Amino acid sequence: MAITTLKRIIRAGFLNFKRGGVVSWAAVLVVTITLSVITIIIFSQAVLRYSLNQIKDKVDVTIYFTVSAPEENILSLKSSLEKMPEVASVSYTSKDEALRLFRERHSNDYPTIQALDEIGDNPLGAYLNIKAKEVSQYESIANFLKTDDALVIGSTSIVDKVNYHQNKLVIDRLNNIIDGAQKLGFLITLILVIISIIITFNTIRLTIFISKEEIGVMRLVGASKMHVRGPFMIEGTIYGVVATGITMFLFLPATLWLGKNMTDFLGINMYDYYIANFFTIFAILLLSGIILGIISSFLAIRKYLNK
Repeated sequence: MAITTLKRIIRAGFLNFKRGGVVSWAAVLVVTITLSVITIIIFSQAVLRYSLNQIKDKVDVTIYFTVSAPEENILSLKSSLEKMPEVASVSYTSKDEALRLFRERHSNDYPTIQALDEIGDNPLGAYLNIKAKEVSQYESIANFLKTDDALVIGSTSIVDKVNYHQNKLVIDRLNNIIDGAQKLGFLITLILVIISIIITFNTIRLTIFISKEEIGVMRLVGASKMHVRGPFMIEGTIYGVVATGITMFLFLPATLWLGKNMTDFLGINMYDYYIANFFTIFAILLLSGIILGIISSFLAIRKYLNK
């Protein structure tokens, strides 16, 4: 009996959508616009994450060691740092490698190379380059370096300098920018979604208003609230499904164009991102469209069921 009732409700929902004609497609258009806004927000968040990650990758802390620092002590410190949960990676550059890189950077600077040759010995020490998982974690890494016993032999420190304090102002500012950008992105997303929901709700309420006499008749003959509400909720679901298909189709050529013409500006190829995350985006839009259609229909028809 329940299955039969469900089939009738679904059939009535499809019939309502078909009979709605232009009004039904207007509702689909509004839901499509809403889902397009959600898709744009997804792409915007992807670009923002990429940009922030690019900035994060440029931030690091480098420990420069004295020329006489034993390699085993440096490697011991490297091993300790790699065990820290805050550390993403630690790269070691020996003093011989540091000298080679220095010569490459100054290959066109003859006086510098000549002075280096006159010294004879390698005046450069080894160094460790540390990248944290989050920009805010560099301070805890710097605090760890103050307490590590591998940095001292006897009473002499093997560290020449640590550039954390030189970079601290930049790191702090970057951390504030990242936090601010994420909060602003969330706020803009929330505002756009709320606006889209309101517009969708009002459009679906218009489609239900057209059927208010039919709803009144159904209530007079004793139809339950579920029998009255069900077809409109199915109709709202159809809006969401159809709008999802249209939105996914529209963004295919749009992202293809962006991928060809805007990759350098945006930093990522939007078409590649769209294809790689196609099913995830589809699932988000489908779920959003269905929920939007069902909730909007549920709330819009409540007015007529409470009379």
